[in-house]
Amino acid sequence: MRGQFCSIADDVRLGRDVQIHNFVNLYGCEIGDETRVGTFVEIQRGARVGRRCKISSHTFICEGVTIEDEVFIGHGVQFVNDRFPRATRPDGTPQIAADWVVEPTIVRRGASIGTGATILCGLQVGERAIVGAGAVVTKSVPAGTVVAGNPARVIKKGMRAEG
Repeated sequence: MRGQFCSIADDVRLGRDVQIHNFVNLYGCEIGDETRVGTFVEIQRGARVGRRCKISSHTFICEGVTIEDEVFIGHGVQFVNDRFPRATRPDGTPQIAADWVVEPTIVRRGASIGTGATILCGLQVGERAIVGAGAVVTKSVPAGTVVAGNPARVIKKGMRAEG
């Protein structure tokens, strides 16, 4: 299923039965089987989304982000891929792609990221971990752990596999 007013580049790899809602922008990315992509989502070149994921509306998934299978991404989640973003070089000229380094981020299988969370670069969100709504994740989250706050802090450890 594909919504109206979507921009899906020719280099996007879509799995079987992917659902894409209105006003979605996809380019150079890969999306696995049976994943649902909500309205007003952008997924950039080099990002990978696994199978049976739910990507809720108003979410931004940038280059360097890998989302494994069965991951829930809440509304308005933002990923970051540059630790030191700048618009210009020290001499005032505009930065170009060669002026920055993508720092990969991985969201492991079955994790859930709450509405409005911001996930900084160069870290992992562990398998079946939960990131609370509005959290700012500045370091890796262990598997089966719940984090919340700004910066995100562990509030529960060792959750069972079924949640």
